[in-house]
Amino acid sequence: FFRPKESGETDVVGLQVVTVGSRIGEATADLFASDAYRDYLELHGLSVQLAEALAEYWHARVRAELGFAGDDPDAIEDMFALKYRGARFSLGYGACPDLEDRAKIAELLQPERIGVKLSEEFQLHPEQSTDAIVLHHPEAKYFNAR
Repeated sequence: FFRPKESGETDVVGLQVVTVGSRIGEATADLFASDAYRDYLELHGLSVQLAEALAEYWHARVRAELGFAGDDPDAIEDMFALKYRGARFSLGYGACPDLEDRAKIAELLQPERIGVKLSEEFQLHPEQSTDAIVLHHPEAKYFNAR
Protein backbone atom coordinates (compact mmCIF):
# COMPACT_ATOMS: atom_id res chain seq x y z
CA PHE A 1 0.00 0.00 0.00
CA PHE A 2 3.01 2.31 -0.12
CA ARG A 3 5.01 3.81 -2.94
CA PRO A 4 8.46 2.28 -3.25
CA LYS A 5 11.33 4.52 -2.23
CA GLU A 6 12.70 4.20 -5.76
CA SER A 7 9.60 5.96 -7.14
CA GLY A 8 10.94 9.26 -5.85
CA GLU A 9 7.42 10.18 -4.70
CA THR A 10 6.76 11.17 -1.11
CA ASP A 11 4.37 8.91 0.75
CA VAL A 12 2.92 9.06 4.25
CA VAL A 13 1.65 6.76 6.95
CA GLY A 14 -0.57 7.89 9.80
CA LEU A 15 0.07 6.70 13.34
CA GLN A 16 -2.27 7.46 16.19
CA VAL A 17 -2.83 6.87 19.87
CA VAL A 18 -6.03 8.11 21.49
CA THR A 19 -7.51 7.84 24.95
CA VAL A 20 -10.56 9.00 26.86
CA GLY A 21 -8.34 9.25 29.92
CA SER A 22 -7.95 7.48 33.22
CA ARG A 23 -10.84 9.02 35.17
CA ILE A 24 -13.45 6.89 33.43
CA GLY A 25 -11.45 3.76 34.28
CA GLU A 26 -11.40 4.84 37.91
CA ALA A 27 -15.18 5.35 37.81
CA THR A 28 -15.80 1.92 36.31
CA ALA A 29 -13.50 0.32 38.91
CA ASP A 30 -15.48 2.02 41.69
CA LEU A 31 -18.75 0.73 40.23
CA PHE A 32 -17.37 -2.79 39.98
CA ALA A 33 -16.02 -2.68 43.54
CA SER A 34 -19.42 -1.59 44.84
CA ASP A 35 -21.14 -4.52 43.05
CA ALA A 36 -22.99 -2.15 40.67
CA TYR A 37 -22.33 -4.52 37.80
CA ARG A 38 -24.97 -3.24 35.38
CA ASP A 39 -23.78 0.36 35.79
CA TYR A 40 -20.19 -0.86 35.47
CA LEU A 41 -20.91 -2.71 32.23
CA GLU A 42 -22.83 0.18 30.72
CA LEU A 43 -20.18 2.78 31.60
CA HIS A 44 -17.33 0.49 30.56
CA GLY A 45 -19.02 -0.25 27.22
CA LEU A 46 -19.66 3.43 26.62
CA SER A 47 -16.07 4.37 27.45
CA VAL A 48 -14.60 1.78 25.09
CA GLN A 49 -16.91 2.97 22.30
CA LEU A 50 -15.92 6.58 23.01
CA ALA A 51 -12.28 5.63 22.51
CA GLU A 52 -13.17 4.00 19.18
CA ALA A 53 -15.20 7.06 18.16
CA LEU A 54 -12.25 9.30 18.99
CA ALA A 55 -9.94 7.11 16.90
CA GLU A 56 -12.39 7.30 14.00
CA TYR A 57 -12.60 11.08 14.38
CA TRP A 58 -8.81 11.36 14.00
CA HIS A 59 -8.93 8.97 11.05
CA ALA A 60 -11.41 11.37 9.43
CA ARG A 61 -9.01 14.24 10.17
CA VAL A 62 -6.24 12.35 8.37
CA ARG A 63 -8.48 11.89 5.32
CA ALA A 64 -9.31 15.61 5.43
CA GLU A 65 -5.68 16.68 5.71
CA LEU A 66 -4.74 14.39 2.82
CA GLY A 67 -7.46 16.04 0.75
CA PHE A 68 -9.92 13.26 0.07
CA ALA A 69 -12.45 13.48 2.91
CA GLY A 70 -14.90 14.85 0.34
CA ASP A 71 -15.05 11.33 -1.05
CA ASP A 72 -16.51 10.01 2.22
CA PRO A 73 -20.01 8.60 1.75
CA ASP A 74 -23.02 10.66 2.80
CA ALA A 75 -25.00 7.77 4.30
CA ILE A 76 -24.09 6.84 7.87
CA GLU A 77 -24.63 3.17 7.00
CA ASP A 78 -21.87 3.46 4.41
CA MET A 79 -19.56 5.04 6.97
CA PHE A 80 -20.24 2.12 9.34
CA ALA A 81 -19.58 -0.22 6.41
CA LEU A 82 -16.16 1.49 6.02
CA LYS A 83 -16.91 2.67 2.48
CA TYR A 84 -14.40 5.48 2.67
CA ARG A 85 -10.84 5.66 1.42
CA GLY A 86 -8.16 4.01 3.51
CA ALA A 87 -8.26 2.02 6.72
CA ARG A 88 -7.27 2.20 10.37
CA PHE A 89 -5.47 -0.92 11.56
CA SER A 90 -5.27 -1.35 15.33
CA LEU A 91 -2.49 -3.38 16.87
CA GLY A 92 -3.35 -6.78 18.27
CA TYR A 93 -6.05 -7.59 15.71
CA GLY A 94 -5.92 -9.86 12.65
CA ALA A 95 -4.22 -7.44 10.26
CA CYS A 96 -1.53 -6.41 12.81
CA PRO A 97 -1.40 -9.22 15.39
CA ASP A 98 2.07 -8.52 16.81
CA LEU A 99 1.54 -6.40 19.91
CA GLU A 100 5.29 -5.83 20.17
CA ASP A 101 4.90 -3.39 17.25
CA ARG A 102 3.19 -1.08 19.73
CA ALA A 103 6.61 -0.27 21.13
CA LYS A 104 7.62 1.19 17.75
CA ILE A 105 4.54 3.42 17.65
CA ALA A 106 5.05 4.42 21.28
CA GLU A 107 8.65 5.38 20.60
CA LEU A 108 7.55 7.68 17.78
CA LEU A 109 4.42 9.19 19.35
CA GLN A 110 5.37 9.22 23.04
CA PRO A 111 1.82 8.44 24.28
CA GLU A 112 2.70 9.31 27.85
CA ARG A 113 2.24 12.93 26.74
CA ILE A 114 -1.52 12.21 26.77
CA GLY A 115 -1.48 9.94 29.83
CA VAL A 116 -1.17 6.61 28.01
CA LYS A 117 1.40 4.07 29.12
CA LEU A 118 2.56 0.89 27.43
CA SER A 119 2.91 -2.09 29.77
CA GLU A 120 5.62 -4.74 29.62
CA GLU A 121 2.98 -6.97 27.97
CA PHE A 122 2.41 -4.27 25.30
CA GLN A 123 -1.04 -3.32 26.60
CA LEU A 124 -2.21 0.29 26.60
CA HIS A 125 -3.22 1.86 29.90
CA PRO A 126 -5.74 3.27 30.55
CA GLU A 127 -7.78 0.52 28.97
CA GLN A 128 -9.97 3.04 27.13
CA SER A 129 -7.14 3.83 24.72
CA THR A 130 -6.30 2.59 21.27
CA ASP A 131 -3.52 2.89 18.74
CA ALA A 132 -3.47 2.40 15.01
CA ILE A 133 -1.66 2.58 11.74
CA VAL A 134 -3.73 4.66 9.32
CA LEU A 135 -3.33 3.87 5.63
CA HIS A 136 -4.61 6.11 2.85
CA HIS A 137 -4.34 3.77 -0.13
CA PRO A 138 -7.73 3.38 -1.90
CA GLU A 139 -7.49 -0.42 -1.73
CA ALA A 140 -6.57 -0.58 1.96
CA LYS A 141 -9.53 -2.23 3.68
CA TYR A 142 -9.74 -4.00 7.00
CA PHE A 143 -12.14 -6.62 5.77
CA ASN A 144 -11.87 -7.79 2.20
CA ALA A 145 -13.93 -10.99 2.39
CA ARG A 146 -16.87 -10.95 0.01
